Amino acid sequence: MENYGEISAQALYQRPFRTFEKSTLLLFAEDISRAIKAITEEAKIKTRRTVFSIPDFSSFFTSFELPPMTREELSQAVRYEARQYVPLPLAEVTLDWQIIEGEVSDQRKTKLKILLVAVPNEIINQYRKIAEISGLELQALEAEVFGLLRSLIGEEKRIVILVDIGAQSTTCSIIEKRILKMSYSFDMAGNELTATISKGLGIDYNEAEDIKEKYGILPAVESPAAEVRELLLPLVDVILKEIEKISQNFYLTEGKEAQKIFLAGASAYLPGLKEYFQDHFKKEIEIANPFSHIFYPPILEKTLKEMGSPYAIAVGMALRGLE
Repeated sequence: MENYGEISAQALYQRPFRTFEKSTLLLFAEDISRAIKAITEEAKIKTRRTVFSIPDFSSFFTSFELPPMTREELSQAVRYEARQYVPLPLAEVTLDWQIIEGEVSDQRKTKLKILLVAVPNEIINQYRKIAEISGLELQALEAEVFGLLRSLIGEEKRIVILVDIGAQSTTCSIIEKRILKMSYSFDMAGNELTATISKGLGIDYNEAEDIKEKYGILPAVESPAAEVRELLLPLVDVILKEIEKISQNFYLTEGKEAQKIFLAGASAYLPGLKEYFQDHFKKEIEIANPFSHIFYPPILEKTLKEMGSPYAIAVGMALRGLE
């Protein structure tokens, strides 16, 4: 690792990076470019080569089967099948796909299972604009989940669940032998937890964020820790139920169960969360550490271990740039 950096949106301006309108992510290109320039200047990042991650909630994932076919037939078949699944006209999206089961062959012996990702062209154009304003050379755009997979899974052969609890949404993905099998995003996430504390305790948002990070859902009998736990547990239980849903769906379609869960995103550090997951799922739970397979100056070890989880996607994107 050469260098890294991050910046708080609140340090730059009052309005947020993102708003929702008609279920579309709107990006303020000028604001984000300003943040990127500030980070690169402060961290003295010289390279212009960049890989951007696209939030999973602005991507559409699905999988489907195709009959045995040759590679020449595959592209047309995928586009034809995609029309049944993608909720937007194909002219308005960019498609990417990979074969997750079977293989193309002139002998046409095996069925194919395809993982399809569709991203609205509007989103792609907005990210290209950000790169242009920031003076960056955009190498690739990729859904966040693939960055997580690349930075966390390593040589893990078991079936694992990646739970990325971001600020705006949570994404739950199932990985088998380094292949993404299912991915699903829902709205419950870190901002909602903070907003609930703010409203429940009658305090401002920033104070609520500090209290969330201090007490989380640790078992407690005294106020305010007990109040915070009482406010947050119903929301955390929503996340658990969504993970159960995708796990059950995977079991029904594949007949298999995951053996391990990775917690990623800033909210992975919520006090008591790892233990709560452990008690509920009775599985191995690990907080994401994307720096575990990367060489860095030893003096940074404690710092990177304490802050690693929120960097899981960024590290995965950087590794994509080296492939």
